[in-house]
Amino acid sequence: MKPQIIECVPNISEGRDIEKITTIANIVKTVDGIKLLDIDPGKATNRTVITFVGEPGQVIEAAFRLIQKASELIDMSKQTGTHPRFGATDVCPLVPIANISMKETTDYAHQLGKRVGEELGISGYYYEKCSQFRRT
Repeated sequence: MKPQIIECVPNISEGRDIEKITTIANIVKTVDGIKLLDIDPGKATNRTVITFVGEPGQVIEAAFRLIQKASELIDMSKQTGTHPRFGATDVCPLVPIANISMKETTDYAHQLGKRVGEELGISGYYYEKCSQFRRT
């Protein structure tokens, strides 16, 4: 059976402090099987787009660790930038890449959201396909 692969593209509310950005992005490499593909900071927006891929369970674990680290290091009371934002991790899209359906990917998004809410006390919103497939 071929492995399922999903991509995760979290946007963090920091685009100027390279040390902070690197620390947050590199946390995903602490999960076996995760490949960090890109770190794209924007100074004007004060926002960084991070891209990584792997098998679903590992991607969810890496995303959780990234969200946790971002919430520890980014002080939203001091955050400024031209892009509106909701929190230290503003969005955390999951994208099906290989051998996985959008429905299966949204199930993983719901698992991540539930864990972030329960363990970190951070609320979130599902959008796009994730809101269409929301469980009752």
